[in-house]
Order: sequence, then C-alpha cells, then structure tokens
Amino acid sequence: MPTDNDYFDQKNIEYEKKIKELLKELPKFCNSFFIAMEPNKLARTRMAYAYDLVTYFMYLKGNISTFKDTPMHDLPLSLIESQTADDIREYISWLRLYDNGDKEITNSECGMKRKLSTLRSFYKYMYHSEKIKSDPASLVDTPKIHEKAIIRLDIDEIAKLLDEVESGDNLTKNQQKYHNKNKERDLAIMTLLLGTGMRVSELVGIDISDLDFDNNCVKIRRKGGNEAIIYFSDEVKVALEDYLDIRENMNPLPGHEDALFLSLQNKRMGVRSIELLVKKYSKLVTTLKKITPHKLRSTYGTALYQETGDIYLVADVLGHKDVNTTRRHYAAIEENRRRSAADKVTLREKRSDD
Repeated sequence: MPTDNDYFDQKNIEYEKKIKELLKELPKFCNSFFIAMEPNKLARTRMAYAYDLVTYFMYLKGNISTFKDTPMHDLPLSLIESQTADDIREYISWLRLYDNGDKEITNSECGMKRKLSTLRSFYKYMYHSEKIKSDPASLVDTPKIHEKAIIRLDIDEIAKLLDEVESGDNLTKNQQKYHNKNKERDLAIMTLLLGTGMRVSELVGIDISDLDFDNNCVKIRRKGGNEAIIYFSDEVKVALEDYLDIRENMNPLPGHEDALFLSLQNKRMGVRSIELLVKKYSKLVTTLKKITPHKLRSTYGTALYQETGDIYLVADVLGHKDVNTTRRHYAAIEENRRRSAADKVTLREKRSDD
C-alpha cells in the first residue's frame, strides 16, 4: 500500500503505465521516440505526447484509404515519410472540430499549437535519427494564438467569495448538507490558493508534514518536479490551523494518513475535486467571470505585482521558469505603471498667472 510520501511517485507510475498502454496502440516505429525522450521529459509530458500521436495516426488512418483497415500498431514508417507540410496543415485544421466515433471533439488554438509542437518533436527526432528523409512539420507555421483578457477576482469579490465559503448561506439545500462538515477544509483550500498563488496540482500533493507554522511556509512540488518553499500570511495560517483541528478527528484510509486535504471518502483530494469546489463557490460571487483555480492564481499574481511592482518576485513566487511568461500575463498592469510615471517627475514648478 503506497504511503503519502509516495504521492508524486505514484502519479508518475500511473503515467508510465498509461504510456505503455498507448505504445501498444501506436505504430511500432514510435517506440524509439519515447525511449529517446525518457531522460529529458517528465512522464506526464510523455503521456500527453502519446495521446497527441494517437490522435494523429487515427486521423491518417481515417483519411488515407490504403490504411483504413490496417491496425494502428502495424502502420508502416512509409506513411509518415509520405506526408507533406500541406498534409500536416490539413491535419491541424481538422483538429478544430472532429468526430472520434463517440462524440465531437474541439481544440482551442492552444490545443492545436500543442499538438503541432508534438508533431514537430516527433518528426524532428525521426529525421535526425535518419529514419525519414525530410521533416515536413518544421515547415508548418505555429497557429496564431489570440490574446484573451486575464480573468481575476476584484478585491470585493475575494472578500465575498471567502464569506460565501464560510457561511454557505447561498448554497443549495443539497450542498448545505455537507457544508458544515467541510467548511473549514474548503475555507483553508480557498484561502491557500488565493494567499499563495500555488497551482491546484501543487495543492493536492501537500502533506501535513510539509507545513511549517513556525515560519509560515509549506513545501510543495512544482510543475517540473522540483521542490519549493512557499510562504503564507497569518490569515492563511489561521485558516489552515482551524482546518487541522477538524482534520485531527478524521480517519484517513490507508495510504492517505498524511494527506492534508481529505475528501468525504477520507482519501486525498484530487485536482478535479478542487476544480469543482472552486466552481461551486465562485458561482455565488460572479456570473460574468468563469473562475477556476488558475484564475485564483492570476488573482494572487496581480495583487502581488500591484503591491510590489517586482515582476521577478512574482515570477519566482508563482514558479514561472521564464520571467517573460509572467510579463505577458501582467503586461496591462505594467503598461499602466509606465503611464503613471509620466506625472511622477516635475521639471519646473508651474508658473502662477500674474
């Protein structure tokens, strides 16, 4: 039985198992690509690549009559070697809306960009390892990503959201049945997300032993697998301590003893559970903004940047590897700050009229 300390290792094992399942489905010649990726790519990333390639070869089978009856695993290498840049462009266009047999699937601009990135990596490897004679994917332009307004909560919305979590007055009768049992937990989760800007995937992995109330900090595992220490305010500390008073009387299932946040089934909460929790409470605050855990992260990043004006600090706290990622997210705030600088320096005193 896995222990809490194995949480992230267990997730990686799940991803590795899924990769092996997908490789049984993918053409045989894909195996070497995934072996070559293994030292440099996380299991979750490799799994995403595998899913993307399954979609690609499903498309090729469905659109090239010669291979419609050929099992995907038996597709020949000559199939990808025969593809041109125009063929790949048609595939990217097809991704906008297609039927996988069970339902219609749509891809956003970001989704199409990611799938093209997967193909570029795949074709680049196959070309440089001399398995194919050309690299058509490298000739395909990246789909344009249209900028979207960053959605975040205003100060009054934050206060109202936390009030709603605490009171539960506007929840449905069915939701209120569970609210008294979970309100300290839910308030601790929402306060922690809003007060640190951590990712929901980082939050669900927290163990009780990761908390340090002497220094108001918590150890988390970042997106890339590295550990980091995140500091929090006294307000967050109080919410966590109130929840831990309740948590002490819970009976977690074996393997979940040290998990900080437990579900009604006394198991470690997952990402989806947190997403639904945020959605439930945020609906009570705003109908115009679609609030997700990531939007709470943007809310924190905005508040921190407005208070400090230090884009490097914001990038470090949020765990962005590239400060330019942070700068793009908060470009509008930075522009307003630059505009306000126009009136900060006076060259000459204004002359009074004689």
